[in-house]
Amino acid sequence: MLARTNPAPKKPNPIDLQVGTRIRLRRNILGMSQETLAAHLGITFQQVQKYEKGTNRVGASRLQAISEALKVTPSYFFDKPEGAPEANGSEPDEVMSFVASAEGIALNRAFARIQDANTRQKLVALIKAVASSADAA
Repeated sequence: MLARTNPAPKKPNPIDLQVGTRIRLRRNILGMSQETLAAHLGITFQQVQKYEKGTNRVGASRLQAISEALKVTPSYFFDKPEGAPEANGSEPDEVMSFVASAEGIALNRAFARIQDANTRQKLVALIKAVASSADAA
């Protein structure tokens, strides 16, 4: 008898990954848990995890329900994030991964609370300078 070989695991479609990343990002920005989103949708939190990882595709009606729960339009999940590079490299993925992380969300929330535009510009310049000196080291 021939031994069965398991095929390599199927990689998620890049669009499914983007939609999942944007679901996670928006959910975290709102401070909503996977369990809370799942309850809004009438599904398990494991299903929300699969959507966020891009493992399972989100159907149109489910995407509409998710957009209502997260208070965005369905197009939000497909829009290119403002400031994301057009290049086909990994930079947009790195940026989205950071923005969706706990540190990225905390940084964005704190930055958004700064009222003075001049102060925000100076902080951006400072961060760029620190990053440039780190690259040179």
